This record gives sequence, C-alpha cells and structure tokens, in this order.
Amino acid sequence: MKQFKEFLLRGNLIDLAIAVVIGTAFAAVVKALVADLVTPLIAAIGGKPNFANLYFTVNDSKFLYGDLINVILTFIVIAAVIFFLVVKPTNSLLARLGRLPKDEPVMTCPQCLSQVPVGAHRCLYCTSELEPVEEV
Repeated sequence: MKQFKEFLLRGNLIDLAIAVVIGTAFAAVVKALVADLVTPLIAAIGGKPNFANLYFTVNDSKFLYGDLINVILTFIVIAAVIFFLVVKPTNSLLARLGRLPKDEPVMTCPQCLSQVPVGAHRCLYCTSELEPVEEV
C-alpha cells in the first residue's frame, strides 16, 4: 500500500493529470470557438448557415459530413496553437541557450543499409564492424 501511495503522489502522475484536465478544458474552448465563430464565418462566405447539419444521402442512408468539418477545423486550430505557442517558443529558447540537438553527420552501414553516426565503429542495428570515415 505504501508503494501505491508513493506512486500516486509522484510528481509525474500529478503533472500528467493536470495536463489532461487543462487539455480537455482547452479542447472544449477551441471546439466552442470553431463551432460558434469560425464555422459561421466560413458558412457566411459559403452561404450555409450551419456546417453540423450538412449531409448527403445514399440509398436512404444519411452521411453527416458537416460535423466532421467542424472536428477537422478544431484539430487544425489546436495543432496551430500548440505549434505557435509551445513548440516555436520552446525551440527559440533552446536555440538561444545553445541546447538544441545538433544534426550529426551519418553514414550508411554497408550490411543493413541503416544510418549510423560517422564516428561509429559498429552498426547500432546489425552490429557489423564499420570502416572509419573521415569527417568532411
């Protein structure tokens, strides 16, 4: 029971729980933004008042594609927000601090054709010995 309590009180689990709650709330806000502002704006230009009610019929079966458009727009907005407000600033900060991972030169293993660092003496994947290559 003690180990279970330690597990529950571990920082990573609490951070993850907080991230899930905030992510869920953020998704609800973005969904409302798309459904109440973005979709009507696009619909006003296109002439349809509500995307959610768009459908087509095949053999008396209704295929609702309007809600799918709303969900795709929501996904694009969330992805854009995460990219421009999290990924770009983080990469910019890491670049200023000089902590971005640098691209290492690679060579191709002649046995398995995998990409391995130039300085490697053995292939990471097939463990064959590699001829040393001088860096250019």
